[in-house]
Amino acid sequence: MTDSPKIAERRARLASVVLATAIAITGLCYSSWLLAYVLKIDVDSVNSFLSQLDAEGKPYRQVFSIADTIVGATLMPAAVTGLLLFPRRRFTTVGWVALFCFGAATIADVVVPLRECTPGDSACGGPSELFPQLHQPHALSSTVAVTSIAVATFAFSLAAFRYHRWRILREFGLVVLVVGSAATVWMLVADNLSGNYALGIAQRIQVGAMSLWLLTLAAAVVLEGKDWTDPT
Repeated sequence: MTDSPKIAERRARLASVVLATAIAITGLCYSSWLLAYVLKIDVDSVNSFLSQLDAEGKPYRQVFSIADTIVGATLMPAAVTGLLLFPRRRFTTVGWVALFCFGAATIADVVVPLRECTPGDSACGGPSELFPQLHQPHALSSTVAVTSIAVATFAFSLAAFRYHRWRILREFGLVVLVVGSAATVWMLVADNLSGNYALGIAQRIQVGAMSLWLLTLAAAVVLEGKDWTDPT
């Protein structure tokens, strides 16, 4: 005996709400770096990476590590759920897979935390490096995380335009994507120039855009769930 259309619709609606809640949690937890200002941690926002907040030996390290762990532990099953629950199309499939990779890389960030560098530490680069921590293994997991969520944002944005669905992603999500992309370009260009170009500010804009985009995706899932489940 098959379920009635109304029951199936209710189940799909409930699943979309649960999925949206999970994605929203990841967006909020990924913005945990804002707690640094509440906890009054002495950090240079202009010339420091956010990874330094949960570096070995830092105060309140566990707070930020737990937040990142929640991001990964919540987003990975959410991405799998998205793949299984909604119709599979090329762009959305790429988006869900990329979100899964982002969650896994965020867990890796916690497992391989940033190590505080000292002047002359060969493992952390030369003494003239603005960001010597880029030479550490932690940089690899962070790079994978940023690349993964970048792929996800572009994939879902393309899907929103290609399939003429999810208006919130086409409009507000696109604005967030442009802001985050501009900050990324800022970091990539400035990191290859001599001098200080406020890379810490650029990264905070970039990560803030990531969190805001995740919240936008959550809103798209829960507000436009019918579009997501409609196979048309």
